[in-house]
Amino acid sequence: MSDLGTGDHDQNASASETRTTRIEERHGLFSPLTWRILAVNALALFVLVAGILYLGRYKQELIHSELEAMAVQAEMYAAALSTSAVSSGDDATNRVKIEVAREMVRRLVGITGARTRLFATNGSLLADSRNIQSLGAGTIQAEELPAPGEEDAFAEIMRQLTDGILTLFEGEQPLPLYVDPPVASAADYPEVRAALAGYSRGVVRVDSQGRRVLSVSVPVARFKQVLASVMLTKSGEPIEKALHAVRLDILKIFVFAFGITVLLSIYLAGVITRPLNRLARAAERVRRSKNRQFAIPDLSDRRDEIGDLSTTLRDMTETLWDRMDAIERFAADVAHEIKNPLTSLRSAVETATRLKDPERQRRLMEIIAEDVQRLDRLISDISDYSRMDAELSRAESEEVNLGVLLTTLGELYNADVDGPPVRVKVPDTLNVPALESRLTQVFRNLISNAITFTPEGGEVRVKAWCDKNWAVITIEDDGPGIPPGKEEAIFNRFYTERPATEKFGQHSGLGLSISKRIIAAHNGELSAQNRMVDGEVKGAIFTIRLPLD
Repeated sequence: MSDLGTGDHDQNASASETRTTRIEERHGLFSPLTWRILAVNALALFVLVAGILYLGRYKQELIHSELEAMAVQAEMYAAALSTSAVSSGDDATNRVKIEVAREMVRRLVGITGARTRLFATNGSLLADSRNIQSLGAGTIQAEELPAPGEEDAFAEIMRQLTDGILTLFEGEQPLPLYVDPPVASAADYPEVRAALAGYSRGVVRVDSQGRRVLSVSVPVARFKQVLASVMLTKSGEPIEKALHAVRLDILKIFVFAFGITVLLSIYLAGVITRPLNRLARAAERVRRSKNRQFAIPDLSDRRDEIGDLSTTLRDMTETLWDRMDAIERFAADVAHEIKNPLTSLRSAVETATRLKDPERQRRLMEIIAEDVQRLDRLISDISDYSRMDAELSRAESEEVNLGVLLTTLGELYNADVDGPPVRVKVPDTLNVPALESRLTQVFRNLISNAITFTPEGGEVRVKAWCDKNWAVITIEDDGPGIPPGKEEAIFNRFYTERPATEKFGQHSGLGLSISKRIIAAHNGELSAQNRMVDGEVKGAIFTIRLPLD
């Protein structure tokens, strides 16, 4: 048995050390609660920023606005060409003046910066703003150079990479590839074919490097006769740069907001976790200590939930210490009460072995039997007393009708013709939440006591009524009353004050103590006082107050 006890102790000690180590590990730079608070606060910020960085609708609006502006420019070019670069022949047909058209295309593109091309009705390319024609000397192409001071190649690659990743999250449908053949024709561009058919159309494509290319084509018509098609092509790079600038500004704000979020989260977590850590450490020290040298910190001045927790833990600790003190006192009282009959038993047994007189031996055997009976009653009451708290904490209350309960008990006691009558005056319905078995035990103890002290010709009166939110029950007797100054002492454990005619040892002295604890467990009150008539004690009154809800 000692080996098993040592093993259990070692296991408990090991478990305690493990819990202590785990608590200490949590008290690092950032506790798990700190990380959780930071993650929750940061998650909301990340979701918000991700939604803003999406900017899909904003980009579509920019593209749509750019296409509309290009369409207006193309309409203006077409009107100018139809007025200045179209001639009427002898057969009343309209023809495009190619040289004039080429010159106008080169001049107009300098204003807008968009590449402009003019296609004939047969699909051939008549003019291109990027081509500089020299007489009989072939074609020279003009390319736009990047402006001085633009971002370097690495920054450009990073911008395209980040924007490309964000574009993937936007879920945009793949765009058709823009191809710029050496010899372009209307067959290469569906918007040109639509314009030659008399409809204006805009298209968005991507080039081989993944950059957007915006193009718009409108018909050049005179007197409702389509003579050519004007196609404006413009890079979507300015739109991408505008989006990138907006995203960059958002990210800057996000970095600042994230920093503030981290600092506030750390502060908030510190305000919560530091006092919780203090309480956890203090509780662990209290649990491990063998005396009361450690106490739970008093954080009640915080006036928040942690302050309430601190107050509750302090109260709980005090209650536990009080309970431990009560257990120690109870153990001492039990040992003292059991020692008396045991001493009497030992003395009687030792004496019985030396006596030769049968009558005296018989008397000693009666004493031994009475002491054994007293021990049995005492142990039974002690067992009931020790089980009571556990039973009261586990059981659930139910509605108990005090009227029916007290009336039934009165009829039960009145069935004994040798005892004093029990007069019951209670309402038909008076319900309280309680454990009926334990409440019955209280009433039986009090009524039995009243019957024991009531002399011949007297009676016991049981009354009950409602007083606001309380049910009040009184039990009166016509006995000698309570000794002066003992109104509270009679509820102490093993206190005995019995009638002189009653044989010693018939009661353990726990009945009233058990009754008071049961009523206290029901959030009620049990008190006792003498019944005075004209200044004389005419009996005792026990008063019980129970909450109605």
